[in-house]
Amino acid sequence: MDTAVAGKRPPEPVTPESESAESGSAESGSAESGRPQPVERRRPSRTDAEAAVRTLIEWAGDDPDREGLVGTPGRVVRAYEEFFAGYSEDPAALLATTFEEGVTYDEMVVLRDIRLESHCEHHIVPILGKVHIGYLPAGRVVGISKLARLVEVFAKRLQIQEALTAQIADSLQEVLKPLGVGVVIEAAHQCMTTRGVRKPGVSMVTSRMLGSFRDDPATRREFLSMIGGSMISGQGSALHEA
Repeated sequence: MDTAVAGKRPPEPVTPESESAESGSAESGSAESGRPQPVERRRPSRTDAEAAVRTLIEWAGDDPDREGLVGTPGRVVRAYEEFFAGYSEDPAALLATTFEEGVTYDEMVVLRDIRLESHCEHHIVPILGKVHIGYLPAGRVVGISKLARLVEVFAKRLQIQEALTAQIADSLQEVLKPLGVGVVIEAAHQCMTTRGVRKPGVSMVTSRMLGSFRDDPATRREFLSMIGGSMISGQGSALHEA
């Protein structure tokens, strides 16, 4: 007859399921923290990527070996290297070079109508539009070309517009530490204009206001007037704050 020692729980029977669970826990988590550890993914090779494009061409119903398509897999992969180059760039490093000495400018800095070319993460089709960035310096300013490049860093990734807007604004706030930041994006999504509901002419407007741009209505109005208040009047656009 089995007996249980007072104050101690009898051992659980070992089953194949319990062994598998314990093994999986040991592989995915840290023994000290018990938290799951990130799984390192192997990046597919260029050959893998080209093979995937060939598969899509065949799935679409065409022959990847015919004359017009024989080089298409390689061209698509090279295009994707350009479209998604932002994954290999560090926005903090990009903004690291700032100007502090001799900077007495304390008025708003605005860069408007920055061309936006990104790709929707849901359908991998283009998002095309423009970005407006403004900030109120607190002793540190950055070259205006860096603002345009910051847009590129985040735009050249799979995106949704709300996240893109927030990422640009948050990076500026974190690195420059200005009194305030404002970012507005107006863009057309081809996942909506060329497929699905097919509504051409519709644009989506998102904004992210931080610091004085959020807390001070006068600062916010000044920024919106400088980028053109009519574009966020709500006529023909969907306005959303990130």
